[in-house]
Amino acid sequence: MGLIKSSREIELIKESCRIVSLVLKNISDYIKAGITTKEINDVIEEMIISEGGIPAFKGYGGSARVKPFPAASCISINEEVVHGIPSDRLLKEGDIVSIDVGVQKNGYFGDGAYTFPVGEISEKKKRLLKITKESLYLGIAQARDGNKLNDVSYAIQEHCESSGFGVVRVLVGHGIGSKLHEEPPVPNYYAPENKYILRKGMVLAIEPMVNYGTHEVVCLKDGWTIVTKDGEPSAHFEHTILITESEPEILTKGY
Repeated sequence: MGLIKSSREIELIKESCRIVSLVLKNISDYIKAGITTKEINDVIEEMIISEGGIPAFKGYGGSARVKPFPAASCISINEEVVHGIPSDRLLKEGDIVSIDVGVQKNGYFGDGAYTFPVGEISEKKKRLLKITKESLYLGIAQARDGNKLNDVSYAIQEHCESSGFGVVRVLVGHGIGSKLHEEPPVPNYYAPENKYILRKGMVLAIEPMVNYGTHEVVCLKDGWTIVTKDGEPSAHFEHTILITESEPEILTKGY
């Protein structure tokens, strides 16, 4: 029953998701050639704090071998799938850049991501973005009370793989609430071992991570940045959603 959120918890999650939505909507004005990913991150952090939120990713994780994540957002370019660390790297015309934002406010979290084109991009990248974004909404459409979680996963996988793209396996979506990452895991592919049934009051972060080529990925030496194994581009879109009595409610709407 811990997966089911109370009305109070839902309102608190919605407030954090409002800030995520605001950030991802407004950051689009900054996505242009010649800006660094650190400059983008600085704007994001300022936006979050100005709304009374806390950057959920900053200081997250870490281990004896890997330092906690050092920034307010994950910014991943081209072949970088997720968890890119903001730096002095400049965006270039034709790049695609995924921006993943997490916010904590009053003890509850929101999470969302969008992959932006930088100026004019190739038809190849346009198609990757289109199919990945479509797959997110096809997955969301299956997030209904009484459905299987695998209905969400299969809808995403079918749309992407039938288009010839690779669906990342080692990274998945997740439940969200008083923790950034909660049960249940939300794979973007059908997983027979996943027995979850969706119920009203569950809150999920659904996030297809889709590669132009192979689904295989590797982690760079920084311990965070995940890149495609074949060097082909990758796209990432994410919404936090609430399962209701009828259609799912997108809590991070507006971008």
